[in-house]
Amino acid sequence: MEDLINQSSEYVFVGNELWRIGLLTFIILVSFLLGKTLKYVLSKSSSKLNESGSNILSVAAMAASKSVTFLLFALGLRVGIFFLEIPEAFSGLVFTSVEVLIVLAIGLLVYRQIEVLDIWLNKFVDDDPDTIDDMLMPLAGKSLRVVVVILVLLQIAQTLSDQPITSILTGIGIGGLALGLAAQDTIKNFFGSILIFADKPFNVGELITLDGKTGVVEEVGVRTTKVRTLDGHLLTAPNGNLANSTIHNITRRPYIRRVFSVTITYDTTPEKVQRAIDILKEILDNHEGMDENYPPRVIFDEMASHSLNIKCFYWYHPPDYWKYMEFTEYVNMEILKRFNDEGIEFAFPTQTIHLAGDDNRPLNVGIRNEGGDLSTS
Repeated sequence: MEDLINQSSEYVFVGNELWRIGLLTFIILVSFLLGKTLKYVLSKSSSKLNESGSNILSVAAMAASKSVTFLLFALGLRVGIFFLEIPEAFSGLVFTSVEVLIVLAIGLLVYRQIEVLDIWLNKFVDDDPDTIDDMLMPLAGKSLRVVVVILVLLQIAQTLSDQPITSILTGIGIGGLALGLAAQDTIKNFFGSILIFADKPFNVGELITLDGKTGVVEEVGVRTTKVRTLDGHLLTAPNGNLANSTIHNITRRPYIRRVFSVTITYDTTPEKVQRAIDILKEILDNHEGMDENYPPRVIFDEMASHSLNIKCFYWYHPPDYWKYMEFTEYVNMEILKRFNDEGIEFAFPTQTIHLAGDDNRPLNVGIRNEGGDLSTS
C-alpha cells in the first residue's frame, strides 16, 4: 500500500498527487452510493410503515429519502477535500462553496420534513374537528416553509460574507424597507391573510358570497383565497381586499327564511279571503324544519293595484338547501291544490277598459251655442 502511494505520488495533477485525487473520488463515490442505498431503504420502510398504519413515520421516511442522497454527497465532498492540496488563494472559495452545499442539503432535508407537520395536522383535525380549523393546515405549512427558506438564505449569506448575523440583518432591514415600499400590495395581502385567520369569517369548505359571486372556499393562502363558484369557475381574491370586504357566510346561517306573497282576485269575498288565510296557516302549521322560536306568519298585508296580497313567512331548520327546496315544492303544490278545491282564484296583472255607451257610465255629447251654453243630446 505504501509503495502504491509512493508510485502515485510521482503523478501530479493540478498540484495534487494521483492518490489524493483518487481518494477524493472514492469518498464521493462511496457517499453517493451510500445515499442511494439509504434512499432505497427509506423508501421501502415508508411503504411498510404505511401498510402498518404508521402514516406519520411513513411520510417522514419518504420525505427523508428525497433529500438524503444530496446530503451524503455534500458531506462526502466535505470530507474528501481535506485530502487535497488546495492553493491558499482558492481554499476559501472551495471550502465556502462546500459549506453552502451542506447548508442547502440540510435545508432541503428540513424543508421536506414539513410534510410530516401537514400529515400530523390533518390527523389532529380528524381526531378533534373542533380544535383547529382547515385554514390553519395549509397556512401553517406554507409559513414554516417560508421560515426555513429564510433561515437557509441567512446562513448562506453569513457563510459567503463571513459577517455576523446581526450585520446581515441590518443590511436586510435597510434593503427590506425599500423592497417593502415596492411591494406594498404583497405585504397588504399577507397581513390580510393573518386578519382572515384571526377573525375566521369563513373556513375551507364553507359556502360564501363574495362580490356577488357564491362559491365554496377551496384554499386560504398567504396572498390569496381561492373560491370555487357554483358554475365551476375558480375565483381568486387578494386577501388584502378580502379582509375589507363584506362576506356572506351561507354555511353558517342557522336557517333559511322564505318570504312570498299569494295573490287572489279582487272579486274574492271576505269569507273566501279569510278561508285563504286559514288554508295557508294550516299548510305551514308545525311544518317540517320549524323551530318553535320561529313560527310561520300569514298576514293579509296589501290591497295592490290588481290583487289582494297575503304575505307568508316561514323559517326552515337546519339550512339544508335541497331539503328546503323539496319542502318549498310541497308548500306550493298544497296551496295550488287547496285553493283550486275552494274555488279561490289566483290574481295576475289585469287592466279594465270602460267602453263608451256603458249603461252604468253613459256618454253625453254636447254642442255649445252662440251664447256659450252647452246643449246635450
